[in-house]
Amino acid sequence: MAQLWKGRFKKELAKETNDFNASIHFDSRMYEEDIKGSIAHATMLGATGIIDKSESDKIVEGLSEILDDIKKGTLEIDYDAEDIHTFVEGELTKRLGQTGKRLHTARSRNDQVALDIRMVLKKEIDEICGKVKGLIEVLCDKAEENKDTIMPGYTHLQRAQPITFAHHLMAYCSMLCRDLDRLGDVKKRMNVLPLGSGALAGTTYPIDRNKVADLLGFDSVCLNSLDGVSDRDFCIEFADALSIIMVHLSRFSEEIIMWCSWEFKFVELDDAFSTGSSIMPQKKNPDIAELVRGKSGRVFGDLITLLTVMKGIPLAYNKDMQEDKEAIFDAVDTVKMCLNAFTPMIETMTVLKDNMRNAAAKGFINATDCADYLVGKGLPFRDAYKATGELVAICIDKGVTLETLDIEDYKAVCGAFDEDVYKAINLEKCVNDRVAIGGPSKTSVDEQIKAAREYVNG
Repeated sequence: MAQLWKGRFKKELAKETNDFNASIHFDSRMYEEDIKGSIAHATMLGATGIIDKSESDKIVEGLSEILDDIKKGTLEIDYDAEDIHTFVEGELTKRLGQTGKRLHTARSRNDQVALDIRMVLKKEIDEICGKVKGLIEVLCDKAEENKDTIMPGYTHLQRAQPITFAHHLMAYCSMLCRDLDRLGDVKKRMNVLPLGSGALAGTTYPIDRNKVADLLGFDSVCLNSLDGVSDRDFCIEFADALSIIMVHLSRFSEEIIMWCSWEFKFVELDDAFSTGSSIMPQKKNPDIAELVRGKSGRVFGDLITLLTVMKGIPLAYNKDMQEDKEAIFDAVDTVKMCLNAFTPMIETMTVLKDNMRNAAAKGFINATDCADYLVGKGLPFRDAYKATGELVAICIDKGVTLETLDIEDYKAVCGAFDEDVYKAINLEKCVNDRVAIGGPSKTSVDEQIKAAREYVNG
């Protein structure tokens, strides 16, 4: 298939140059957006009288038929073409003759590709948002089931204070809701029409850019043609939002991996979402979580690729920018793949509630509540803190917990202790007394679940 720019050149393009220059192997996924953008452009050309309305109608009809044929599989994309734009325009000209050649009036491939990638990424944002919302719903469901499941909360990976598994899950819901916010912001800034920027300096034809924006669902048009063809901020920003999603999934994966181990044994993954060892028959490996954790680095790399490609490019368009698509498409595909596997893994996992409760009991995570008990009896917090630390040391020596330590040992450390201390340090009470907004109490977690569900469904 002939190159659209061939007129200036006297020699045939070397095969090595063509192969190196071609982008159709990765930009062919934009065929629908390319054709729809061309339909809108042709419609505008006819409406403004830049080309005859009858020819505009033929172009629109021809493009619609090409789109249908590709979708039905009766037309295969020619991967010898330089890019998807060349293929579509070449196929249109093959069908319509001279009329097909009028399609490219008043536009450049520079603003055309800038349009295509915005259109396809807007669609990808919507799809990823749907998958993130699906994960949030699963986490809310799991949280509903585990509002009474006591577990240790950690700092420095040391048992710290009692929480519930529901509270822990809702922390990830908060992260994922922020991810949805970020994706929405990206889409808002992405939803600006670059078509009409031409190669870099617009066009002398009396085009109606606002009409094209309306036809394609864009909120506005870019106000500077140089920026219109050379802006890839939206790709970088999207890759950044995807990278943060992967940070959250990777942190969660790390915890799932630990919780599955015999050292924790807080959860057990369903057999359908685990694998075994080729040599050790006892193994049940959390491979999905490990792969999600590993693939986060891949998405981070895509972000770095985009930043590096764009950092030294003078205005306006440069061929370096062709590298944007492989990086952002890989990031998109990787995140979708991870969400597709991660969500059902969480949905089907078994929570080992007794193991969580036992770990909470053995970690002295009610020590702060014990100190608060003494503060309630009139002691300064620092004195209460010191007394509780002495009690923990006694428990360690005796191999008991604060809940099972004899009252005489309590009184030997501080005379302010009485039998009611056992009620004060009861783990369930410790959790459910934390009723402040954001805390682990059942009341607070109910509000967190309600807010997350309203956010997702609102």
